[in-house]
Amino acid sequence: MFNQWIKIVTLVIVSILSIINPAHADVRVFACEPEWSALVRSLGGKHVTIYTATTNRQDPHHIQARPSLIAKARRADLLICSGAELEIGWLPLLLRKSGNPKIQPGQPGHFMATDYVTLLEKPTVLDRSEGDIHAVGNPHIQLDPMRMLQVAENLSRTLAKIDPAHLADYREKLASFTGKWQDSLSRWRERAQPIKGKSIVVHHNNWVYLRKWLGLDQAATLEPKPGIPPTSSHLSQLLSGLQQTAVHKIIYASYQDDRAANWLSEKTGIPTIALDISPATDETLIQWFDRLIDQLLKVPT
Repeated sequence: MFNQWIKIVTLVIVSILSIINPAHADVRVFACEPEWSALVRSLGGKHVTIYTATTNRQDPHHIQARPSLIAKARRADLLICSGAELEIGWLPLLLRKSGNPKIQPGQPGHFMATDYVTLLEKPTVLDRSEGDIHAVGNPHIQLDPMRMLQVAENLSRTLAKIDPAHLADYREKLASFTGKWQDSLSRWRERAQPIKGKSIVVHHNNWVYLRKWLGLDQAATLEPKPGIPPTSSHLSQLLSGLQQTAVHKIIYASYQDDRAANWLSEKTGIPTIALDISPATDETLIQWFDRLIDQLLKVPT
């Protein structure tokens, strides 16, 4: 009888321990933006469980640290965000409220993608009167495939550090991702040749990395200053200047107000295009870049 009780107690303890600390538990990932959930899905495969805090129809600058987000962050093993102040309006509060030591700055589970690449548009003088200026540079690096590859390499190492038992799998996934990404880079460069050197007008300067990569020129910005909504006086000035400039398209993010872009389009005949600044749910990064280039190449009817 006593031996039977010992066996029962042992089984109960083992069961409890397996729930608390399972041997093959997924790495729980909290991704601030869809591009990072798509990337970690490619690199982590079956070893990661991902929660994405935003969609590609939301402005990642302006998110609330809701209780549901805090609850997800509290259970995360890895936090991956853009960084460079993109999430400054909500991420510090989220981290503080989560009370999760694994994802705090300085810990392996705290991954800011912009820490691993060179940023464009670093201000020489920081003057907040000039609008919503990012002090360390433009954070929208997901729109440059070369920088995304740098992030992928470092993210793979981070996954292996958090989950060393699956190091070989992470290396294999990175090699597979890199091969497919390099093939896609060659294809994208060739497909985008017809728009190289063309000028665009943008709503906000989200697109600097995409523009630099594809060789596009920026003729104007609908915002008078970064983060300041377009004004009638600024749009009138743009209209006057653009009448003498050949512009390929007016570009705005799908979450941005389209009224200024449409007004300028009606006055100039320049076609508008709403681009997703992040991939859609369950869309791979390669599918997303394919779609971006398709939209940029599309001739209006």
